[in-house]
Amino acid sequence: MKKEKVRERIIRVASELFYKQGYNSTGINQIIAEANIAIGSLYNHFSSKNDLLQAYLIKEELGWFEGYENSISTISDPKEKLLALIDYRKKLQQASKFAGCHFIKIVSEIGEGNPSVSAFATQHKEKQKDLIRTLAHEYGTEAKLTDTDSIADHIFLLIEGAVVTSTINKQTDSFDQIKKIVQGLLP
Repeated sequence: MKKEKVRERIIRVASELFYKQGYNSTGINQIIAEANIAIGSLYNHFSSKNDLLQAYLIKEELGWFEGYENSISTISDPKEKLLALIDYRKKLQQASKFAGCHFIKIVSEIGEGNPSVSAFATQHKEKQKDLIRTLAHEYGTEAKLTDTDSIADHIFLLIEGAVVTSTINKQTDSFDQIKKIVQGLLP
């Protein structure tokens, strides 16, 4: 197994802590201790905790889209890709033990106090919506549907609602429910 580089270890440890206990509740000293590095190593790679937060968000975004792409690698039908997105989000919720969306969590914790973080989270959700919109257009073209933008918006909101509901209820049934609704939206 390839040895983890110091920068990658710092980001991994910080990511786990930010997600598990929150950004504001995670101190630099805890990151240093759990990453088993010297303070100088941290500051050689990141000039501040905020820089580390940016690296965390980038890592999570890349991982999110890479995970989705891997989950649909054998699927060619756009409708099946949309349904697979619901399954993917369900799987993420289960894997995190219903801890919720990284981006919703960080924005709810930091709020507008950090405009670059809020902007990054907003951009991430827009990329997710664009992905859904692209798949809805592909499906709509094949199925001769009109107003695929509206369908895409509905699917996005349904998925986001299922994530929040499953985070609160610690169950995945909301994903099963919205999958049926989306199947009805995509005849």
